[in-house]
Amino acid sequence: MSEQDLLRVENLRFSYDREGKRVLDGLSLRLGRGEVAAILGPNGAGKTTLLHALLGILKPQSGQIWLAGRELESYRRHELSRLVGLAPQIEHVPFDYSVEEYVLMGRAPHLGMLELPTQEDMRLALQALDELGLLGLRGRSFLELSGGERQMVVLARTLTQQVPLLLMDEPLAHLDLSNKGRILSVIRRLSAAGIAVLFTTHEPDMVHGVAQRVVLMRQGRVIASGPTETVMTSEALSQTYGVTIRVLKVEGVSLERLEALL
Repeated sequence: MSEQDLLRVENLRFSYDREGKRVLDGLSLRLGRGEVAAILGPNGAGKTTLLHALLGILKPQSGQIWLAGRELESYRRHELSRLVGLAPQIEHVPFDYSVEEYVLMGRAPHLGMLELPTQEDMRLALQALDELGLLGLRGRSFLELSGGERQMVVLARTLTQQVPLLLMDEPLAHLDLSNKGRILSVIRRLSAAGIAVLFTTHEPDMVHGVAQRVVLMRQGRVIASGPTETVMTSEALSQTYGVTIRVLKVEGVSLERLEALL
């Protein structure tokens, strides 16, 4: 494993049923510190399953995952939660927390048993809310928020966790253009600060300008992986999604156009 790699995955295989179809089938990827990578693929490609494997929630049947120079399995749960965080697409919250209380829970991995949050923990929570334009919601109940608001608050909690590797599952889904712009700005800021970001998306046009590396997945396999401009080709995207996609350049910026008639 290269010293520059924060994350490295080799030949990962996973199925929910040992006799069933593999959801991940020989998948490999690597991610350096401060690098942003996007995972694209149709529904059922294995994108969310991969994120759960990287978080240690799912144990692959074979293959290896290294994080910060150590095998993922060697970390205790508390250690791992200080290194990698996940902003899921859907978060089920059983209790009626305020937005501020919920975001502050991102500091839990950094607190000891029965230790209360400090003023610095509170500052980080409020900073995350402010960056995402959510300070006005700090006193609201999380359960009363709209779907898009909940999604943004979940990201604020994960930012408060302050980890070197941030996983984001469909962070742009169901958001308006303003909030999509905020999240892309956050990703760029994290990258500049040396934090690695791996996010899944169904929106190829949102990848350009934010991701240095792209992984295209279909049926648990990597169709293509590498620098964004190299991977985001008409041929590779068409193979990934099973429909004809043309990549056009408008003033030097790549745009994806779906040409199949459904």
